Amino acid sequence: MYSSSSSSSATPQKFDVFLSFRGKDTRRTFISFLYKELIEMGIRTFKDDVELQSGRRIASDLLAAIENSKIAVVIISKNYSASPWCLQELVMIMDVEKKGSIIVMPIFYNVEPAHVRRQIEQVAKQFRKHEGRENYETVVSWRQALTNLASISGHCSRDCEDDSKLLDEITKRISDMLFSVTPPSESINNQLGFDARMKELYPLLDLDSNEGVRVVGIWARGGNGRSALARYVYQKIFKKFQSHCFLENVKGIPHDCQMSNLRDEFLIRIQGGYSRMKTSGLIKKRLMSQKVLLVANNVDKLEQLDALAEYFNCFGPGSIVLITTQDKQLLVAFGIKVVYEVECLRCFEVRQLFRQIGFRERDLTVGSELSSPISGTESS
Repeated sequence: MYSSSSSSSATPQKFDVFLSFRGKDTRRTFISFLYKELIEMGIRTFKDDVELQSGRRIASDLLAAIENSKIAVVIISKNYSASPWCLQELVMIMDVEKKGSIIVMPIFYNVEPAHVRRQIEQVAKQFRKHEGRENYETVVSWRQALTNLASISGHCSRDCEDDSKLLDEITKRISDMLFSVTPPSESINNQLGFDARMKELYPLLDLDSNEGVRVVGIWARGGNGRSALARYVYQKIFKKFQSHCFLENVKGIPHDCQMSNLRDEFLIRIQGGYSRMKTSGLIKKRLMSQKVLLVANNVDKLEQLDALAEYFNCFGPGSIVLITTQDKQLLVAFGIKVVYEVECLRCFEVRQLFRQIGFRERDLTVGSELSSPISGTESS
């Protein structure tokens, strides 16, 4: 089964999506297409045969990957509940979900959700075999995890004409969760003036330009609120670019070998997968011919900008780099002349915005602030 030892590094990798599936059922078919689609969308996705060394399934590594993912997509196929590995992985996922640390999305692939929920028919046969091989407490935990999973609203392959339709539904939902491309309500954006503020930002971004790389600073004192603003800008314009990358929290990248870690994080994000997929030189060569959007959120050191500049100076014409920071002097020191200055909204308005655009309550801290623009300036 799983090894209890760990081969993971001191700094866990972070993922947007964790895929849980039964390899023999879907790895070469549905999962391969889903994974490819997510990677092409720039969504960093955990898939065991890509992320784990030599395909080893190590419990501590899997748990770390689950805990450091935003969404767990669990594909229940006909042999999923026959696998002790899959069921133990599901227990981990549901334990993390219970803490409110991950969103779980079940996909019922060529199985009846009612059979999974009630554990009848084929599922019942599979559990009878488990009961003859595993201890009672383990089987009970597997049953409970499966029951809890089946109670979550998900997708069912029988409701779609074909797999391509199912893939479209799943990837759109994931994209909406991660990027809030279509917020539940536009009224909150109007109320807080986000759409009006975008009109102020557009001239600074100069989206129609095809001349060089435009670097724009966003300066604000806010914490998570500034992140909401950066995410909002990103979600509004990322489709206009051939490649795009949102670095969530540059300040939070571990300080040990930070510049190397930052470069690795950029390479991972710009590909949607591990940086080992392509060498740095090949990536640079590809980006030279592309219009790229890079948002580096919460930058606090000049060295971080220097490390990123190694890549964004190679972006193709019309590319845009957005740098958000609490330190205005950092932007001046780096020579960024286009700076969008913002002030702070009240905390309760931040909470309202986060609820509306899909951010989870656990991402907010007491006293967090949301940036509200007062001026867009070009510094001398």
